[in-house]
Amino acid sequence: MFVTTPGFHGKSLLLVIFVTLTLSACGGGGNNSKQPEPSAPEPETPVSNTCINEVYSISQVSSTAISHSAYTADKAADGDTAGESRWQSDSGNGDITIDLGEPVLLGSVTIKWYLGDSQEYAFDLAISADGEQWELVAENQQSSGKHSGFELVSFDSATARYIRVTINSTSATIPAGIVELQAHRCNTATGNFTDVFPNELGIDLLDWYLSIPTDEDGNGKSDTISESELAAGYTNSEYFYASEDGGIVMRSPSYGFKTSTNTQYVRVELREMLRRGDRDIRTQGVNKNNWVFGSASAANQLQAGGVDGDLHVTLAVNNVTTTGENYQVGRVVIGQIHANDDEPVRLYYRKLPGNQRGSVYFAHESRQTDAAGDNIETYVEMVGSRSNSAPDPADGIALDEVFSYHISVNVNLLTVKLSREGKPDVVANYDMSTSQYDAEDQYHYFKVGVYHLNNSSDPDEYAQATFYEIRNSHTGYTASE
Repeated sequence: MFVTTPGFHGKSLLLVIFVTLTLSACGGGGNNSKQPEPSAPEPETPVSNTCINEVYSISQVSSTAISHSAYTADKAADGDTAGESRWQSDSGNGDITIDLGEPVLLGSVTIKWYLGDSQEYAFDLAISADGEQWELVAENQQSSGKHSGFELVSFDSATARYIRVTINSTSATIPAGIVELQAHRCNTATGNFTDVFPNELGIDLLDWYLSIPTDEDGNGKSDTISESELAAGYTNSEYFYASEDGGIVMRSPSYGFKTSTNTQYVRVELREMLRRGDRDIRTQGVNKNNWVFGSASAANQLQAGGVDGDLHVTLAVNNVTTTGENYQVGRVVIGQIHANDDEPVRLYYRKLPGNQRGSVYFAHESRQTDAAGDNIETYVEMVGSRSNSAPDPADGIALDEVFSYHISVNVNLLTVKLSREGKPDVVANYDMSTSQYDAEDQYHYFKVGVYHLNNSSDPDEYAQATFYEIRNSHTGYTASE
């Protein structure tokens, strides 16, 4: 639960040092004659060692294996990353070949395996210039079995037109399959495919489970990754992965599977789990998985996993939407307290397309209702305005700017604090004593991530944030392995 952050500055600096050679003249032994000064050498043109990645178009896909009639080879290169759009062999092995149409410089492939989060694949990778002579470039490879995102397979750069993946076996009895296969120019492809798992970054993921907008199990709702799976090193190169500067990237599209029928919006979000992998404790209820207010009954405080709460988060919002309904553009919830059915606090970041900086505000949802029977909501602006036509906030927070927030509950007092390096903290308090969250059997949990409140944007838009610190604590709660 405790975090060592990579520094409040967030982004690391890449220092490129160019070394130039200088020539020095030497006089002959005992010769006092002055040697002519050599002319200054022309400065060398620096050559970048960074490969500019290119994802190649695939002209044709084929397989010599007996493929399932509904899951043909072409579906492994159709741009659809849903599990239902896949190539599948009728056995635990088989091969699939992609044709790039012409010889190109290749350095890696990325593979999204079917059920890649629950089974491992043993495979080889070969390339060919003519489809006849093949060179084995990656032999006896093993997929991670830890996530359902893309996995990177690198090899020494070579020119080729064809790539063949041969699956030798799987760790399960179900047929082998590939959801999507991509060919890349560079060995490193992109930063999305890092080998550094988030649990190595200092954030204790055993206190959380993750929701992502896929439906690998076919239940019609978004998939959840358990706290034990997260702590074991789960990553997903599309939605949840380690950043190059020591954080966890959470990326949510505008469209995808949702957590329930009661929500309209997609999310990539962590949900606090004080049970830390103990499945004998239910997810919901006043129990050791959740916490209660300090004003709750003595019985509820004894039943709960903790009393009151503190959440410390350091992050940078990297991307928000620029299209869609006026009231939805550019907004995302980056932290919450959730109760049984309602939300004592939702913390928003919003940047409008014409502005250089974004605003931060929060909503408090009371359990009390108005004359129409709706929950009473109150919005508190902290930096800038939540208006759909807000001007560029002079003291706003830009995309990629690192900042911190602290949400705390003390009995019935909600406090939200924003911190930025070199600027005074911004603090807002809200009295929740009439909001009825201390009623019998009301329980709470923190949520952190990208709750993407735009379901009207262009399909290719998304919200993304990188998290460097996530630290939760409660009175009476001690994390234990």
